[in-house]
Amino acid sequence: MEDARVWQFEESLWTSDPAHYAQAIDDEALMVVPAPPYVLKGRDAADAMADTPRWDSVDFAERQVMRPQEGLIVIAYKATARRGEQDGYEAHCTSTYRRLAHDEWRVVQHQQTPPLTAS
Repeated sequence: MEDARVWQFEESLWTSDPAHYAQAIDDEALMVVPAPPYVLKGRDAADAMADTPRWDSVDFAERQVMRPQEGLIVIAYKATARRGEQDGYEAHCTSTYRRLAHDEWRVVQHQQTPPLTAS
């Protein structure tokens, strides 16, 4: 998958409907998100996101794409997402995709780290 398609795919995970999200998440996926239960796996990750309102838009900065081996893509970026008139959400994120077949990719890892604040 070329870089432009990688970023389109990642954007779709933030903004598309829950059915698209569920289809894109691998049964063996692991996720770390900044809300309980924090660590999710497989179908639990897809199910948790089905109950989360989708974002209207998301912008990516600090984009990085690595391809450590054939059929494996790892990305890192800073996301700024918006929903309606609410304040935006920011996080540094990583996602890892694996190829199952020609032009068929699934998310096997995703994490979000919102900005840290000193206590």
